[in-house]
Amino acid sequence: MAQATTSRWARRTVAVGVVALPVWQTAVLLGAPRATPVALGLLGFVLHVALGKAFALVPSYFARDLAFPRAPALSLPLTAVGAAGVAVAGFPGSPPVVGTLGAACWTLGVTVAVGTLAWTVRDNLSGRETGTSESNADRRPLDRYADAFVPVALLYLFVGSYALFAGATPLPPVVDGYPPRASHLLAAGGAGLLVLAVGSRLLPRFLVVRPWRPPLFVALPAGAVGPVLLAVTLPAGPWFQVGAAVEATAILAFAASYLAWYVRSDRRRVALRGPLFGVLAGAVAVGVGAWFAVGGVDPALVVVHRRLNLLGFLGLTVVGLTFQFYPPAVGSVPGSSDRGAAAILGLLAGGLGVEVVGLAAGLGTVVVAGRLLALAGAAWYAVVLLSLFRRR
Repeated sequence: MAQATTSRWARRTVAVGVVALPVWQTAVLLGAPRATPVALGLLGFVLHVALGKAFALVPSYFARDLAFPRAPALSLPLTAVGAAGVAVAGFPGSPPVVGTLGAACWTLGVTVAVGTLAWTVRDNLSGRETGTSESNADRRPLDRYADAFVPVALLYLFVGSYALFAGATPLPPVVDGYPPRASHLLAAGGAGLLVLAVGSRLLPRFLVVRPWRPPLFVALPAGAVGPVLLAVTLPAGPWFQVGAAVEATAILAFAASYLAWYVRSDRRRVALRGPLFGVLAGAVAVGVGAWFAVGGVDPALVVVHRRLNLLGFLGLTVVGLTFQFYPPAVGSVPGSSDRGAAAILGLLAGGLGVEVVGLAAGLGTVVVAGRLLALAGAAWYAVVLLSLFRRR
């Protein structure tokens, strides 16, 4: 009964994230103020899906049962209302109390989720017990190594959420309260490090390959250190350059690993194209970030950097993994198939590519075309996934 409750509410948490994706793309298309798309994309989409799956994956990866089975039911209303409040607060004229309440709800919800997961693994923080089966005993050293970085990612989620809350209240800020500090802690530190750590375990299994380990021994510690260096030293300076280099090393090393696994694998599941497109977008994104670190932040490329990270590296990876966890063929609407999933990924990745070209070249019509393609893919994705959830 407890497991069924956890599973049901974890799936609902994922569903909230799925709905947030087309809402996010609509906000981008309509030109909403910067804070609104960031809240919808990062808090609404990426982190809701990440938290929903974390309730299931993290305990099993640490050979534990979730300490409080009703935690997803407690955290979801708070994080959903919080993400919506922070998104609405981005519009000019929005009452300040909306942003304050939104940030408070979000932070409280994350505290419930992260606190539950931390308490669940409290006696196994190093990940020495991995839950790895004997048939995969040769994977255990890498599983143990990857597990050790999951608590770090959870800490980033908590600190980033506090930074968001402090920015909307008189509480002591993280450094100086500069908003991108919170978004980098949440995106690069929380979501990004979770992708690296959990992906190091999941993705080789999905591809049925033995992982190429050396790049991961670089990617994970770099992915743990890079976000805090970036967040604390933004937007310029020698240490910001160091942070950009460290974060670029993490993403490029992970991308090299995934590309090697993908090439070696005989499995060509459509869902696994999502992480493929994601790591390619991530590689370009850290290149843009490195350009900022060396030559200064270019306002014309800030949106490119943000879109490549949120919709590219994180977004496409999340979409692909959700198709892997929830096979689209189970859905009940037209397009619920592997071919439909391929089209969705194509629309999202292709739309992002067109948008980035348009932004870099200053071609407004091309930007709009790319965003329309991404919105079409996002809407189709939501319809397919929600129809699938209704049948479960």
